[in-house]
Amino acid sequence: MSAFPEIYLVRHGETEWSASGKHTGLTDIPLTPAGEAAAGRVAERLQGLSFQAVWSSPSQRAFKTCTLAGFGSAGVKKADLAEWDYGAYEGLTTKQILIERPGWRLFRDGCPDGEMAEDVGARADRIVNELRAVNGNVLVFSSSHFLRVLAARWLGLPPQDGALFVLDTASTSVLGYEHDLGEPIIRRWNQR
Repeated sequence: MSAFPEIYLVRHGETEWSASGKHTGLTDIPLTPAGEAAAGRVAERLQGLSFQAVWSSPSQRAFKTCTLAGFGSAGVKKADLAEWDYGAYEGLTTKQILIERPGWRLFRDGCPDGEMAEDVGARADRIVNELRAVNGNVLVFSSSHFLRVLAARWLGLPPQDGALFVLDTASTSVLGYEHDLGEPIIRRWNQR
């Protein structure tokens, strides 16, 4: 346990689209039965911890994960925690996108009619500022690509460096500090 606040990040449980690799930004689809079961197991990993605040993406997949993990009554939905807006690439797999646009990389190239990494980074920066203003631990439920950008911005890295992190469904990660509040770090990542 750290003497400094810790930020627990939880990626939502599995959905039909996450299982098949489809980019799921603003499409609001439910968890699969396996996703619900995995979300329930998140409660075991968080057992005994207390949080000053619990925040969730407004998506049903994130908020249902929050609820099944036992924090729905405390959860506050924040629009800035929404997943990357994939625009024209919503519902497509990377393989499908690469047929039309060889060499495409989400974190470098963004999405037509959707967001660029800088756009997602601006939302992540607002969340980081809010997190640093809370005097205590915070629990955050959201989606993979947004949380990856959030981790990069927590560390002071460019939003594009979110590409360096990977997150499985229903995983937990912990952001924190090393020696003082001026040294943000990743304490744990992608635990299942």
